[in-house]
Amino acid sequence: MKKYLILSEKKWNIELVEKLKQFFPDSEWFYIDNKKEFNLEQLKKLDVSKIFIPHWSYIIPKEIYTNFECIVSHMTDLPYGRGGSPLQNLIVRGHKKTKLSALKVVEDLDAGPIYIKKELSLSGTAEQIYYKVNHLVFELVCQIITENLAPKEQTGTPTLFKRRTPDMSNLSKIETLDCFYDMIRMLDAEGYPHAFLETEYFKIEFRNAVHKGKEIEANVRIIKK
Repeated sequence: MKKYLILSEKKWNIELVEKLKQFFPDSEWFYIDNKKEFNLEQLKKLDVSKIFIPHWSYIIPKEIYTNFECIVSHMTDLPYGRGGSPLQNLIVRGHKKTKLSALKVVEDLDAGPIYIKKELSLSGTAEQIYYKVNHLVFELVCQIITENLAPKEQTGTPTLFKRRTPDMSNLSKIETLDCFYDMIRMLDAEGYPHAFLETEYFKIEFRNAVHKGKEIEANVRIIKK
């Protein structure tokens, strides 16, 4: 029996495991969602043949990716957009669509050979986009396994993204309504620092933005500093 692992820290990937179990009833699927359990000793016990990584914020240790076939999903048309915060970096650059790349983990970040890519729309909130990614990851995983895909080296000149920091979510210097809306929606997901404004005494966070022509409606949370 083939054994596979899904590694993700996000809640929306839990249903991915259940779908894969149904699609591959003769295989065994495991799910790890925290860094402590993701270690070489545990993986050797599970004896998995492939590790699929839809959403993970940590570097994969060399001792793991050299002993197991690790396949990570990255939300850019690689080699364009190697690096952190791909969704947010794409949206602030004005992209309306991208490609979800499935690639093999190697020493250099997002530099591994590509198994397959899928078209992805960047419309909606960050959480809505991540759920769309979840469906695409299911397709990628199924295709990689059923077609026994071999990865091919990346071609072209790499473009690098830098991981965004929480202070970059400040809306105070945004000049257009479209950019204001994009900033709110691209950070509107669990575990992300929401777009905000600050006064001397309060922090004001924005979620669930709706762009209505010349105005934006949004939910607001006001936090006393």
